[in-house]
Amino acid sequence: MNAQVLDAIKKSAAVPSVPQVVTRFLQIMQDPNFEYSDMVKVLSADPGTVSEILRLANSALFGLRQKVVSLRQALTLLGPKRTRSLLLGRYLVDAVSRKRVDGLDMSYFWRRSLSSSVVASRFADIVIPRKRDEVFISALLADIGIPILAEAVPDQYRTIAARFAPHARCATAADELQAIDATHAQVSAMVLAHWSLPEVLVRAVNLHQCDEPGDDDAGGIARLLNAADRIAKLLCEVSSVDEVASVCTAATAFAGVDLQTLADILPTIERDIEELADALRIDVIPSEIYAVIARTVREHIGDPKPA
Repeated sequence: MNAQVLDAIKKSAAVPSVPQVVTRFLQIMQDPNFEYSDMVKVLSADPGTVSEILRLANSALFGLRQKVVSLRQALTLLGPKRTRSLLLGRYLVDAVSRKRVDGLDMSYFWRRSLSSSVVASRFADIVIPRKRDEVFISALLADIGIPILAEAVPDQYRTIAARFAPHARCATAADELQAIDATHAQVSAMVLAHWSLPEVLVRAVNLHQCDEPGDDDAGGIARLLNAADRIAKLLCEVSSVDEVASVCTAATAFAGVDLQTLADILPTIERDIEELADALRIDVIPSEIYAVIARTVREHIGDPKPA
């Protein structure tokens, strides 16, 4: 890692700035004895943020039985961690989506990020349910360093960014280090640290390209991010049956779940991705590939149930 490169990128206009309301909210969350009233006071100072939280709370993504009509009610029902994830996700998604990055297909980028977030969250339900919210936001933003690098150092990173596309051979951390002496995982982690996210989340994002991320909480989350990203790539393009079986087998083993778990969650993943996309106001293109992959996985494990 080249600290000078990362520092230069951090100071560049490519890194989204932190809205003051989010900064104050995160500061309050760092206090283990925080009061909900303090959160309500801070967030209420920005009507736009209040409106966004209420919109997200009432979205199909959460399926709450009652309509959320107040900020305090939203905070109570969603919880501080999920509210934090939604706030950060929404602001970062909005900031990055406004960018026009040459050589990077932003539609594909968000489709894959959303898919990875949903798959990783489902895996977290099995492996580390207490860290589900951390897995959700870290998977959504684990690759945020790609568009940032493509904007900050376009000449050096253009050929790397172009490989984040359907059917392209993924650029490895070694490829990135050779091109710019830094990886997109390091840049993503730097941005999340800049936004004052928890250290375990930052470390997990920094480790998600590693083959051996470790066995602590950060390493466990990193394994889910790595595995979910491999499966998300399949969900965003049409692949051969042989590739689907081999990638899914390796990815689930790395995450610590079995193929049956993946087979069980695949039928509802597309709906979850569409709901998350709607909540974050991202356009995604419906695809039949979800059903194809689900059927392939079931056939591979000899499961006769229809996908």
